[in-house]
Amino acid sequence: MLSVSDTAAVILNLVQPLDNQGDTEVVDLLTAGDRILATPVTSKLDFPHWDNSAMDGYAVRYLDVQHCSAEQPAVLQIVEQIPAGYQPQSTIQQGQAARIFTGAVMPKGADTVVMQERTRREDNHIYILAAPQPQEFVRHKASFYQAGTPLLPAGIRLNAAEISVLAAAQCPQVRVYRRPRVAIFSTGDELVTLDRPLAPGQIVDSNGYALAALVRQSGAEPLMLGIVKDNPIALEETITHAMANADIVISSGGVSVGDYDYVDQILEKLEAKIHIRAVAMRPGKPLTVATFPPQNSTIYFGLPGNPAAVLVTFLRFVQPAIKKLSGLAEGWEIGFVKVRSHHELRSDGKRETYIWGKVQLTDGVYEFHKAGGSHSSGNLINLAQTNALAVIPVGQTLISPGEEVQVLQTLL
Repeated sequence: MLSVSDTAAVILNLVQPLDNQGDTEVVDLLTAGDRILATPVTSKLDFPHWDNSAMDGYAVRYLDVQHCSAEQPAVLQIVEQIPAGYQPQSTIQQGQAARIFTGAVMPKGADTVVMQERTRREDNHIYILAAPQPQEFVRHKASFYQAGTPLLPAGIRLNAAEISVLAAAQCPQVRVYRRPRVAIFSTGDELVTLDRPLAPGQIVDSNGYALAALVRQSGAEPLMLGIVKDNPIALEETITHAMANADIVISSGGVSVGDYDYVDQILEKLEAKIHIRAVAMRPGKPLTVATFPPQNSTIYFGLPGNPAAVLVTFLRFVQPAIKKLSGLAEGWEIGFVKVRSHHELRSDGKRETYIWGKVQLTDGVYEFHKAGGSHSSGNLINLAQTNALAVIPVGQTLISPGEEVQVLQTLL
């Protein structure tokens, strides 16, 4: 039985990121949000495109105003008004100024902007009441970015800021990695779809819906294969189909040591290499991770059947794998943050323990509040409205109220 950290390392070493031309596609910028950029981007434009004003005020020559004060203001003639989007027509000469607005092009001859709050206007003259700094409130051409140099690297997620940069650089389309395809199925004779009436002993396959949502939140496309009964032939057919059509296969249930848990048996029949069979964690001890023959790069995750165990094992192991597979150059490793625990948290200390709850801001400090009710791995009810997993490491049995606790950052 591997430790959690060793399990995570094994899994990430198995993942090969998308990097082939066939794994990319060109999309319109409006639909590129949350996608992974596949090729570096440069621009033919400088940013800013020209020298421009960072403030509403007056464009002046610094030599004309360097010694002025409220007692001895510099008096300048206003020769032009320059709004944003307007090309200046005048060259500022000695003793002259131009009324200028934020973002407007600096006129020739001017090298400094005096903010309007430090001036007094009388007709077509402006009184400068305080000496500015040289080149104050001037944004110089190419000071943010120089044309032809790298603008955005490949392997980053395109969020709002990156989309804005690409729009400003006049990139109507971008090449991104395709979304990873993740096949999902649930095993068990007791499972039924949500539209069926429940007979004694039956439960709804809620794991399939949860996994589909988690896969989408991770930036991948779920391929739903439904419920597979505890039948070796049906399981083999489903796994064979899944490995041929998906980058990652996730099953829930059937990976323990019960008489009807056939997943490992089927994987061995398909000549898969099983890298992991169990992890020293609670919940989530039964976990199967396998790869198939060399011509197939699909990774198989056999998750436990209990809802809490599905959530924990997905967030701890599957989500980082999806992120690395998706083409992200970095940032796919799991992250933890330290917060204050509001409640007493307990563990037997034998396995790394995950406790679900909510992180919220209390008097300026982030606190972890343990979810109420039973923390059985089969209880999905108190998983609702949680946003964090607190971690109690192996060897520790108690975290007292007010003490720091590590929280899985993925959920925050």
